[in-house]
Amino acid sequence: MDAEELLDRAQDASNLMKALAHEGRLMILCHLSSGEKSVTELENLLESRQAAVSQQLARLRLEGLVSARREGKAIYYTLSDPRARRLVETIYEMFCATD
Repeated sequence: MDAEELLDRAQDASNLMKALAHEGRLMILCHLSSGEKSVTELENLLESRQAAVSQQLARLRLEGLVSARREGKAIYYTLSDPRARRLVETIYEMFCATD
């Protein structure tokens, strides 16, 4: 791998880590790792306002980590990036799993 390719990959890794570095976004990804959730479900799970949840979902969508689908008035989100899924699962094992 040449230096330019390595730099590109380092930038991709840095962007992924920045997206995960926010507590709210990390919590959203943790919840989505168990399956699709609506915005309302995420609001309840996170005990957060719709505006705050939507703002973080927008950033995750921009980074390509989640995808959305509309069903009537509800919007459902899915964790769509396999790299993010692997990292979230590892973080969960390290910090959240009980022995």
